[in-house]
Formats: sequence, C-alpha cells, structure tokens
Amino acid sequence: MFKKLSFILLLIALVVGFASMGFSADKGNSRKGKYTFKKSCRSCHNDTGTAMSLSPDSKTQAQWERVFAPGKYEKLVCKDEWVKIPEPDRLDIFAYLHQYAFDSPTPAKCK
Repeated sequence: MFKKLSFILLLIALVVGFASMGFSADKGNSRKGKYTFKKSCRSCHNDTGTAMSLSPDSKTQAQWERVFAPGKYEKLVCKDEWVKIPEPDRLDIFAYLHQYAFDSPTPAKCK
C-alpha cells in the first residue's frame, strides 16, 4: 500500500514538473534575451545607431507586450531584420525587455 501511494505521488510530481516546464518554455529566457538583444538589435538601436535608441526601460511592460503582440512586427521599420530572428530568440528578447521594463520590479539600470 505504501509503495503504491509513493509511486502515485512521484508520478503526480513528475507530471506537474513537466507541465510547468512546458508552460515556462513559451515565456522565453531573459538571460538569453539580453545576449540576443545586444547581438541582434543593439547595433541599430543605440544613441549613434540608425534606429531609435532602445533599452528595456525605454517602455513599460504593457508597451513591450503591445510591441511583441502577434503580427505587430509587420508594422516595425526594422521588420526585414526582425523576421530573420527565430521565434525562440524573439521570445527571449521579449522576456529580457519585459522583465527589466521601466515599471517592472527590477528596471534596467544600465544601457
């Protein structure tokens, strides 16, 4: 009886663990996003670049959500560059920008 109950509890824990990993995969990785943003976007989006200077604290979390809404990139000036970035990398960039947005609990301090 004890072995059966232990096995069931272990099985439930594994299912919950894998399910939470699946849900978190859609949110992106902010550490990877910081690197990808610097590599892919920062060359143009800086004080001397060809595009408007951007950093995480340039917008609020709600504004970043609107920028990254499905289909919104088609209206961006840099849409040709944007489509070259794979979807997982875009999710990572979003996670970085959103996590350190102007109104977030931990806004970006350095640009």
